[in-house]
Order: sequence, then structure tokens, then C-alpha cells
Amino acid sequence: MNNNKSGCIFICVCFYFLKSYALTNRRLVLLHMSVFSQTFSPCGRFLAAGNNYGEIAVFSLSAALSPDATGMSQKPILTFAAHEGPVFSLISTDTHLLSAGNGEISAWSWAELTKRVSNEIVNQLSDNSLIVGGGDNNIHIMDMETGTFKSVLQGHKDYIHCLSFREREGELLSGGEDGAVRIWDARTGQTVHCIEVFKYEECTRPQFGKWIGCLTTDSDWMLCGGGPALSLWHLRSMSPTSVFSLAGCQREAVFYQDLILTVGEGPYVSHCVPGGTVKAQIPSSSPSLNTLTLNLNSNEHRVMTTAGSSDQIDVFTNFSYRAFSLSF
Repeated sequence: MNNNKSGCIFICVCFYFLKSYALTNRRLVLLHMSVFSQTFSPCGRFLAAGNNYGEIAVFSLSAALSPDATGMSQKPILTFAAHEGPVFSLISTDTHLLSAGNGEISAWSWAELTKRVSNEIVNQLSDNSLIVGGGDNNIHIMDMETGTFKSVLQGHKDYIHCLSFREREGELLSGGEDGAVRIWDARTGQTVHCIEVFKYEECTRPQFGKWIGCLTTDSDWMLCGGGPALSLWHLRSMSPTSVFSLAGCQREAVFYQDLILTVGEGPYVSHCVPGGTVKAQIPSSSPSLNTLTLNLNSNEHRVMTTAGSSDQIDVFTNFSYRAFSLSF
């Protein structure tokens, strides 16, 4: 009888030790977590985020924004291992969530990911091409229907950080570690312009390098930054019209109404006006930010979310302050 009691005590001690170890290990994982990518579902009711451990978490915005929301509403409804390394990019189509890791791209059905909370049928895929840029310095265009690459755009001298599509003109823009923004004719695959941003005196910052880390377009305008200062360019004249005085390197920038919203090194979202003035800097919960995403397709779930060097994803219902945070 004494031996049995001793065995029970030993088993309990081992179980307690393993449980404590698991909790400690999880705390360490959260402590060193960074969120690199985000995207919203086509219905606007879900947010997917990818981290440096290769995990993707799916959050229900409907639950998190509900008047009856609890702490559990700010946790993922689903977390799964997607890649062996970081999830560098997430893109949502009408039917699929696409994720990019080290040398691989995976596709996940939104219907399958969200079926535990939604029976809604999503729309058919409207665009059957996927544009991929990465570590081989080239841009690859994939036919989504066949899964084969149909063309390769060559010209960058180092790996590619960011892509943007100028739909009306049929042009693709890419920014890379070589400091160049290349503008491609999407029909011919030829470079039509190459802007070496770091060579412009008003943009150059040698202490940060020449790499282009963020790039976006809106009609005749382009925003780009990274090592060089964040700058607004008029694409018809191919010249910078405004340079923004922001400390550190910017990693994401978007046009929103009459503002430019941008994040990067530092714990804040910067609100800038196109003339070059930094209008406001809104505090976030992460010491440095990697990604900013706007959910503008759903009035009910109209939010901005930001994430970076922590396990927190900040949610802004009014873009002038943080409402709450989701967490891995």
C-alpha cells in the first residue's frame, strides 16, 4: 500500500513538472514571438495572422467586436502550423487563404478554416494569377488554376521585399534589397522604369541602408520606404513630391482617404498627410511594428489592425486609438 501511494505521488509530481514546463515554454514562445503578416477573410468577419514560428491564427472579428465579448473572444478560434519557418506573407482571395514561408506557398480553404463558426458559402475565385517575389531576386507569376508558373520577371539584383499592382495601367511595381523600385508592364513582363530611391538626396539615409521594405500605389501615386525615408512619388513625373520625417525604417504604408498610415520601427501608427506632415502618432502595444491592415469591405467589422514584435495584434475601431488587442 505504501508503494502504491509513493507511485501516485511520483506520478503527480511528474505531471505537475510537465505542466509547469509546458507553461514556462509557452511563456518563452510568446515572449519571443513576432507577427509578420495579416489578412482579412473575403467576408470581412475573420482575421488571419502569421508569426515567426510558422503558425497561423484565425480570429473571429464578430466575436471580438461583440458587446458581449470576453477575454476568450480575443483568442484565436483556430491555430495551426503552416510552415517550418516564419509566415512572411498572407493574402486572401475570394475562396482561399494563401501563405508564404521559406521557399513555399500554401493555400487554405476559407470555408474549411471557418466552418466551425460559419456555414456561409464564399464566392468563386475571380483572379487566377498569383504574383510571387522572394529570395531568388525574380518575380514569378503563377496560374492558380493549374498551379504552374507561367512567367518570370528578371531585373532585381537582390531579393524582393514588396509588390504592388497598378491595375488601371496594367503595371506591377516591386521593391527590393537592391534599393530599386521597378515598374513592369504586366502584359510583356518588361521593366518600363527603374527608380533607385536611395540615390535621391532627399530620400537617402545611408545609416539605414538602401533596401525598399514597403511599397503601395494609388492611381498616379506611389509610397515607398525602408532604408530610404518614406516618400510619396508622382508616377507620371517619376519624382518624389513629399518626404516624411519619421524615425527608423517603415515596413508598411497604406493610403486611407486623405491620410497615409504607416508603421515600422517604433511603438506607434503614424498618420501623415500627403504634403509631408506627420499629423499624429497613435500608440500600439508592440515595441516595433511589421504589418498594418485595413478591413474596409465590411461596415460591421470596419477596423485597422497592426502587429509586430509581440504576440499582440492591436485592433483600432476608430483609427485614432487602440480599442483592444487580440493575442496568439
